Amino acid sequence: MKHVLGVLVDNHPGVLSRVSGLFSRRGFNIDSLAVGETENPRISRITIVVDGDEYIVDQLVKQLNKLINVIKVSVISEDSISRELALIKVRATPATRNQIVDIVNIFRGKVVDVNRDSVIVEITGDSKKIAALEEMLEDFGILELVRTGTIAMDRGMKMVKYIHPENEEEVYYGKNVL
Repeated sequence: MKHVLGVLVDNHPGVLSRVSGLFSRRGFNIDSLAVGETENPRISRITIVVDGDEYIVDQLVKQLNKLINVIKVSVISEDSISRELALIKVRATPATRNQIVDIVNIFRGKVVDVNRDSVIVEITGDSKKIAALEEMLEDFGILELVRTGTIAMDRGMKMVKYIHPENEEEVYYGKNVL
């Protein structure tokens, strides 16, 4: 079963390497990995999708929490919002260009570049939606495809709460709790 982990880390060089190294040292494959700065420039969030049972995920969370520069690890619930971004370069002739645009519009994607021989399509959504568009465009000839990793966030007011290591204040993602 796939599980999504949200890992808050100090925004320092080498932290991502230490986190991903933990997985490889223990023989676990990362299905998806996305990292970016949070609203606090000193903190980054790593979103990791991993396949495994509850025991494996629990062990990974414990091991991640032991790493220096890891502030907080949380398992994102199944009732969350998750998205990926894909850019797909598709072979396009003047005769097929309108068909491609129609298909992309059905999937609420965008054509972001057009030239004589190809178009580049942008789509966001869950992995199934992106895979479905990819399948529809295969008949035209996919020249290149790039996908981001999954990013996810719990619905509602559920937020990651932690004690910040620098000032030991209780914060939600870098915001002070009043």
